[in-house]
Amino acid sequence: MTADADADVHDVDTHADAATAEAGAGAEDAARFHALLAAFEGRPAATGGRGKDAVNEPMIRHWCEAMGDANPAYTGPDAIAPPTMLQAWTMGGLSGHADRSSAYDELLTLLDGAGFTSVVATDCEQEYHRNLRPGAAISFDAVIETVSPRKTTKLGTGHFVTTRMDVRADGELAGTHRFRILKYAPAARPVGRPAAQRPPAQRPRPVINRDNQGFWDGVRDHKLLIQRCTCCAALRFPWLPGCNACASPDWDTVEASGAGTVFSYVVMHHPPFPAFDPPYAVALVELAEGVRMVSNITGVPYDKVRIGLPVQLEFLRVDDGLELPVFRGSEG
Repeated sequence: MTADADADVHDVDTHADAATAEAGAGAEDAARFHALLAAFEGRPAATGGRGKDAVNEPMIRHWCEAMGDANPAYTGPDAIAPPTMLQAWTMGGLSGHADRSSAYDELLTLLDGAGFTSVVATDCEQEYHRNLRPGAAISFDAVIETVSPRKTTKLGTGHFVTTRMDVRADGELAGTHRFRILKYAPAARPVGRPAAQRPPAQRPRPVINRDNQGFWDGVRDHKLLIQRCTCCAALRFPWLPGCNACASPDWDTVEASGAGTVFSYVVMHHPPFPAFDPPYAVALVELAEGVRMVSNITGVPYDKVRIGLPVQLEFLRVDDGLELPVFRGSEG
């Protein structure tokens, strides 16, 4: 081996050692910063909070209408609140709450100062201990439960912060609500290829699972199938594992005639999505059978779509691997 070759090998080793040292230093910095964050674990996020309203029938009714939940347990003289409303009774509205502690704000300020300035809610978990009934007074306490080590996600690098809220009704524990956010530094966007060099974009693929497999089997056979509860005969769409009117898990299907009218619609101009060419109309179509579904409107210009426009089902071959039910309107 020559002296020059020895020098080259030495340079490579030196760069590798420097990169390893830099990575180690970065890991040490991340560990030190996480230790600062972890010191907030167990500190209160809210103390002695009070719901601005007692559990009440109007809020229960609005919730059930918005969710399409017709369970009879939520109406009548012995009504209870849907368990999933647990957090709703604690929310402060636009004016907020005065009982939030400084620890949570200090934690977020620390994260902001380190460059983790963006936030996204990731998930929540709820536990239910007792039913909530109209008239119950709501109180709550919240604690910063965990702050994760640094994590890298598709959105960027940051820390998951989990708060736990204990919700009480008339002083007794009614449920626990855990809420998790990601405070992160957005990842740099990759530089894309020029449009002329990009392959044609595909339409998004539907998520097919055991609950809706039958619907997509019907689409493959050019049938629009609607679920029908075999207990109460209620029709439902989209497909669900159980009846939202009587909770029965038993069902069969009926084939839609294909006739419908535009119940509501929007015209999409922005933002643009790959494989879509704005402007285009997306409508909530009311089928002759009484259920409604979201679909594209074809056959008429986007600016000719109107509420009440009669439409007829057709099946659109989007590409070799995807066919979708759409509705054709007529200007006449």
